[in-house]
Amino acid sequence: MPTSIDLFCGAGGLTLGLGRAGFDARLGSDNWGPAVATFGANFPRVPVLDADALELSAADLLAKAGLDAAPDLVSGGPPCQGFSSAGAKGRGDPRNTLVSVYARLAAEIRPPAILFENVEGFLTSHDGRFVIGLLDPLIEAGYHVSLEKLNVANFGVPQLRKRVVAIAVLAGDPPPLTPTHRAWGAPGVHRATADRTLEPTPTVEQALSGLPAPSADPPGTPADHYVPPVSDADKERITALLPGQRMRDLPEHLWQPSYRRRAHRRVMDGTPLERRGGAPAGLRRLVAGEPSRAITSSAAREFVHPAEDRPLTLREATRLQTFPDDFVLAGPKAYRHALIGNAVPPLFAEAIGGIIRDHLASVNEPENRTGALVRFRPTLSDTISPALARVVRMVRSRYLGG
Repeated sequence: MPTSIDLFCGAGGLTLGLGRAGFDARLGSDNWGPAVATFGANFPRVPVLDADALELSAADLLAKAGLDAAPDLVSGGPPCQGFSSAGAKGRGDPRNTLVSVYARLAAEIRPPAILFENVEGFLTSHDGRFVIGLLDPLIEAGYHVSLEKLNVANFGVPQLRKRVVAIAVLAGDPPPLTPTHRAWGAPGVHRATADRTLEPTPTVEQALSGLPAPSADPPGTPADHYVPPVSDADKERITALLPGQRMRDLPEHLWQPSYRRRAHRRVMDGTPLERRGGAPAGLRRLVAGEPSRAITSSAAREFVHPAEDRPLTLREATRLQTFPDDFVLAGPKAYRHALIGNAVPPLFAEAIGGIIRDHLASVNEPENRTGALVRFRPTLSDTISPALARVVRMVRSRYLGG
């Protein structure tokens, strides 16, 4: 059985999905207490390391994992919310990001394959420095790398959630990430596959089927399946929302004060038109017969059940992230919401893990003599933002010869 270790493991969505794909998890590592506690509760036979990645080495990780040689796969999703402490004196240096720390650690371990997963904004954050911080160490270590934007809905997750995935391999080229499901409802997602014989992505209704009515008090059955009290004002808003509608579709007198402030902030502070973006969604009622919108840490507060006049429960959000009902979330409520909002959907991880497993089992080539970026697909849609266009030009110039 191929082995894996998960750096920046979070709740363990990657570990769970990769395990289902046939990988034997040997170690998880994170530096956030609730993530470490959640990982430990759900993977009791897998050592979990509570440590700052800046203080780790390949030798530390292999020793803790009980391995004498590199695992078959190193996976992880380092955070992109700003620079690590290593960057205090060089904030513009891509080597000083946690993404770069992850890439250097993974390359130092030198597994046959490396999997990196992150948010859509990874590509444009800090003018593309995170992209450089990821690619430079891997390519310098001799890996062939693919970097592409995907939507988890194309891999059977009942949710429209764009993610950036990089796969690096020491022998041959990274395998293509072929969609397993037909999806709709977001730019480019319906064009990800022309194979009309694929199963459609499960809907919200299908994903939530079988759950009992939520309780009014915690912890609920299953755990976290309860609805906190809702104010009279929010009850009025929720009742007025039709399937697919969000706050901006309501009469303005029903807007939440916080939504009104956010909706007008970019106009009032003089932000240039091209940088304002759209107004925040606020409350939104999901559509029973479609995939969910992207689950975030605020999903159980802002998403309304498609057929009932109430918010989603945290357990329902967990279902839409494809975690099983017995998956334990540790820590206070706000932390549990963050754990699920930040998690990799296990079904998505399973699909990618299966593709990597098959590649590792079939490759019979020697290690690549020089590293290279061999596949770069930064968007799913026909249009591209100015910020992404600048990063695309930079990547092509730096790694693809123009």
